Amino acid sequence: MCADTPDYKDTLNLPETDFPMRAGLPKREPGWLERWEKIGVYDRLRGSADGRTPFTLHDGPPYANGHLHIGHALNKTIKDMIVRSHQMMGYESRYVPGWDCHGLPIEWKIEEQYRAKGLDKDKVPVVDFRQECRKFAEGWVDIQREEFKRLGVTGNWDNPYLTMDFHAERVIAEEFMKFLMNGTLYQGSKPVMWSPVEKTALAEAEVEYHDHQSHTVWVKFRAIKGGDADFDLGDEAGDFDGANQALLASQLQGADVVIWTTTPWTIPQNRAVCFGPEISYGLYEVTGRPEECWARIGDRYLLSDSLAEDTFAKARLDGTMYRRLRDVSAEELGRLTLAHPLRGVEDGDGEWDFDVPMLPGDHVTEEAGTGFVHTAPSHGDDDYQIGLKYGLPMTYNVMEDGSYRADLPLFGGKRILREKAKKGDWEGDANAAVISTLTEVGALLARGRIRHSYPHSWRSKAPVIYRNTPQWFAAIDREVGDGQDTYGKTIRCRALTSIDELVKWTPRTGRNRLYSMIEARPDWVLSRQRAWGVPLTCFVKKGAKPDDPDFLLRDAGVNARILDAFEQEGADAWYREGAKERFLGNDYAADDYEQVFDILDVWFDSGSTHAFVLRDREDGTADGIADVYMEGTDQHRGWFHSSMLQACGTIGRAPYRNVVTHGFTLDEKGNKMSKSLGNTILPEEVVKQYGADILRLWVATTDYTADQRIGPEILKGVADSYRRLRNTMRFMLGNLSGFTEDERVDAAEMPELERWVLHRMAELDERVRQGYAAFDFQGVYRALFEFATGDLSSFYFDIRKDALYCDGNSLRRRAARTVLDLLFHRLTTWLAPILVFTMEEVWLERFPGEDSSVHLVDMPETPEGWLDAALAEKWAAVRKVRRVVTAALEIQRRDKVIGASLEAAPVVHIREPELLKAARSVEFEDVCITSAVSLTGDPMPQEAFRLPEIEGVGVVFETAEGEKCQRCWKILPDVGTHKHPGVCSRCNAALG
Repeated sequence: MCADTPDYKDTLNLPETDFPMRAGLPKREPGWLERWEKIGVYDRLRGSADGRTPFTLHDGPPYANGHLHIGHALNKTIKDMIVRSHQMMGYESRYVPGWDCHGLPIEWKIEEQYRAKGLDKDKVPVVDFRQECRKFAEGWVDIQREEFKRLGVTGNWDNPYLTMDFHAERVIAEEFMKFLMNGTLYQGSKPVMWSPVEKTALAEAEVEYHDHQSHTVWVKFRAIKGGDADFDLGDEAGDFDGANQALLASQLQGADVVIWTTTPWTIPQNRAVCFGPEISYGLYEVTGRPEECWARIGDRYLLSDSLAEDTFAKARLDGTMYRRLRDVSAEELGRLTLAHPLRGVEDGDGEWDFDVPMLPGDHVTEEAGTGFVHTAPSHGDDDYQIGLKYGLPMTYNVMEDGSYRADLPLFGGKRILREKAKKGDWEGDANAAVISTLTEVGALLARGRIRHSYPHSWRSKAPVIYRNTPQWFAAIDREVGDGQDTYGKTIRCRALTSIDELVKWTPRTGRNRLYSMIEARPDWVLSRQRAWGVPLTCFVKKGAKPDDPDFLLRDAGVNARILDAFEQEGADAWYREGAKERFLGNDYAADDYEQVFDILDVWFDSGSTHAFVLRDREDGTADGIADVYMEGTDQHRGWFHSSMLQACGTIGRAPYRNVVTHGFTLDEKGNKMSKSLGNTILPEEVVKQYGADILRLWVATTDYTADQRIGPEILKGVADSYRRLRNTMRFMLGNLSGFTEDERVDAAEMPELERWVLHRMAELDERVRQGYAAFDFQGVYRALFEFATGDLSSFYFDIRKDALYCDGNSLRRRAARTVLDLLFHRLTTWLAPILVFTMEEVWLERFPGEDSSVHLVDMPETPEGWLDAALAEKWAAVRKVRRVVTAALEIQRRDKVIGASLEAAPVVHIREPELLKAARSVEFEDVCITSAVSLTGDPMPQEAFRLPEIEGVGVVFETAEGEKCQRCWKILPDVGTHKHPGVCSRCNAALG
């Protein structure tokens, strides 16, 4: 700049904003939380809901017994995005958070505390014990509530629902009574320690342990399915979809999962094989063998790495006769389906021709065996718990005398134990029969004997077995006598009909998962033998049998007295002295009835929440049905499942209209997180380092319907994309400083470039609304991010920066500022459900005020007239030509020929006449950010720059002629010829 040329910097319309480049989210987010609580955002939205359609996401209750993990954060963030997006799309969006407060995990914690103090739980009055459990749960509810709120999750935090609230316990009991009264409740059985000799169940106190010699067998379960792809039992792989399944086909096809058991007699009752999620497993191949060996060269076995050597030794294979092929992950194991070792056995009558699932089990250890545990739900507590958790069928093959049922193929009438010991030996013929058959069908890898400590009856001194014993069930195939038969007469029929006719599934695979589970599941076991929960509020007639008509007392008056007491005192009323007499009243003789003290399965508690939350609360729903249930994929066996069964038994249909499912969260390498591996990511740590918005943005950038990955590098990438988006918002804020309605320009009067932006906004408005309605947050965010960083920052803002900074009160500048205002209102509201803190910051930067909040406004309606397909097509073509020009100039900048694109005046050759016409119809030098440009249809010279993907466009570089305008920096011939020295005509006019 010459010494006598003025400094025009102060004459420019430079951006003005206090919006910082650095977000500082960890320190600033708590302030916004306090602000929202102070102004009561959630309550204010409820108070302004007149005329809006209600939309309710019903919260699946987390368990109140520990700090949040990353799965909790994912889950609650998705829910929050659903609630907020629907609110901002015009619904009255309700969210009542809740907690599961009953059950064994809490009870166990209290028992641990008692043991530490040297107290005996059984000597503590049951009501006192239950009060301790209640207090424990209350403490964790308060902790988790604050942790959830820190993530920016909105909802009725001041009045959540708790399954241990008195009204909730009353309703849970009432819902149970509906099963009692409609005829679906019955008494069945579960495994307990059973003495075949004495034909009775034994308590732990009646059992003593003595050395006992047992058979040991290593049994092969052939892998027949992986994922959704089947493969043959022979040598050829079946058809697979995708690389993962192809891998399974080539490497796990026909491999054998090897289990070890000391109770061969339980093999006919097998219904699953369990693996330890934290155990290291490998795929092994036999490469050599001795003569006396059941293994064959080429056989492949799945084994725990720490137990493989011992297993092969038992099979008479030394270390030179096998090799390890590769790791096998827990995820791969979980996708496998096995064949029962007796599948297809001759004379088996198809008894074992079913699939055997592979299931994770925390009870699986590497202390002995193979790392895999054969699971017979009718014959062991761990097995039974796995069966309950995954809906495995119970078997009834073993009679009370310890013999197989007479009609069991191959083994009917065989006895596990003799009626009387023979020289101290109680061994029956069942084990030998099973082992012989397994040998015949080639299902044994090895066998042996082991001497170990084994339970015996203290009376008879005979060994005992685990055998199923009475429990309470809901019959899912029995007609429900309630007259609500629109969707079927049985719970199963109602559930299956609901799945297909009443519920929309996201993703669709959720439908198949739940449908297949309910289609094949056994009756629902409702009872548990614990103390902390809602009791099975029923009485049984002494001396009556479970199938007697008067076995269960069904009396509305008795039920009413129980419910009234629960409403006032909670479920503790059931355990107080004189409860039986109080509830039976004068109608029945207390001595004629037994009071049931089992407690309800906690899944019944959470399955009943639709009744005491959706139906009973003012912020529930008019019909007691939720718009959305959203949980992890494990809840197809859990909350989705139990809620479906419970509601089908009480209201005759599903309690939800939409079911949204998310996958599990893995580390960056795709491994399951575990403390032992040191790969856990805690929400608290992410929030402290980055802020909750970065964690929320990670959720929005993932396909949550599948398993997601998170780790330090992934979070760094998310933070980088956040910064780019933040810069877009900062540009808008800076260039909207001082904008008033007087500047606003109607769409019809705007230049083409602005009308193109309006078109893109109209397209995005539809995409965003459809995406949010479909719970597709990844699609919404991807579209908005690409628009903000591509269409806006890299194109529109880049072009219009000159007009915004340098124009006077031109139509072009006013139109650009109008578009920025329209963009501001849409981007902030479109993004607010995801970036709850940042969009609040952006909003308050422009609209400060004590009651101001982006979360109190809706997404603006976008006029259909903004859509202009022809204009969009034209500008798509213009942008293609611009890409060639930009690439050509980048080479000149790289080679130091020019320092900035304004130093250029390229000649652009365009072969296609329509494309040339389109480029000439716009201010193409502004589009390319050059001082000048020449557009021609002349043939392209040889030296013209081209892009291979854009045919018919070539660029010849030329430098701009003239002097550099000291205000806008364009190089133009007229610079220095105007009133104001050193400027171009446009800047001269702006200076006045």
